[in-house]
Amino acid sequence: MHSESRSPWWLQTAALLGLVFMHFPIAVIAIYAFNTETSSFSFPLQGFTLEWFAKAWARQDVREAVWLSLKIATQATLLAMLLGTMASAALYKARFFGRETITLLFILPIALPGIVTGIALLSAYRLAGIESGMLTIVTGHATFCIVVVYNNVIARFRRTSPSMIEASMDLGADLFQTFRHVVLPNIATALLAGGMLAFALSFDEIIVTTFTAGSERTLPIWLMNQLSKPRDTPITNVVALMVMLITALPILGAYYLTRDTDSVAGSGK
Repeated sequence: MHSESRSPWWLQTAALLGLVFMHFPIAVIAIYAFNTETSSFSFPLQGFTLEWFAKAWARQDVREAVWLSLKIATQATLLAMLLGTMASAALYKARFFGRETITLLFILPIALPGIVTGIALLSAYRLAGIESGMLTIVTGHATFCIVVVYNNVIARFRRTSPSMIEASMDLGADLFQTFRHVVLPNIATALLAGGMLAFALSFDEIIVTTFTAGSERTLPIWLMNQLSKPRDTPITNVVALMVMLITALPILGAYYLTRDTDSVAGSGK
């Protein structure tokens, strides 16, 4: 019985090959971040060193780009968590004409190609007379980060018994007390998972950032500019590895927070 439930060997092999194909470039970057070679991707590796990590962190432009990306991702995540939670609370029980259209509008910024979202945001900022800078980057990132918070939280709302909220109100709790003691504990892990995914999305976003950054230079933009500087390849590899680690940790955290539920992080059901 157990053997019948397993996938055929050829399907398992295909899945493994797909994983290797997707992660091979990442592995190359990770390995060559420790290589002693100074200019290119030579094979075999010339040696093992941690020198490039120290040199990367010693560079002021790297530190400034990291700090800017962290600030933007944090602010965009907090804004997305606030708006995404409010939107999910307003829509999870409501039944009215156009409800699905509103849901589609929440999803649209992340579903559209990044270049379309970036051009639309840039046009809107110029129409409003807003200069490009940190504010425009944060609000731009929040537009597509809201959806991951919204999807996680509304899925948890749908599995929360309405009778718990009704019982709290019947026992004399006001709206704030009900939210604090009943609603928030039920949605906490979904909210945190959505926030982690939003942080990861914002931290490594480059297409929308390119249109909204102005003179600001986030870490992904710094990396893109480094492609024209082959002499800095080892440091670029180190910074790229740093970006992958910073974005992978929140994604793994979101997975572990939601793996015991009926919905995976980011799903809409």
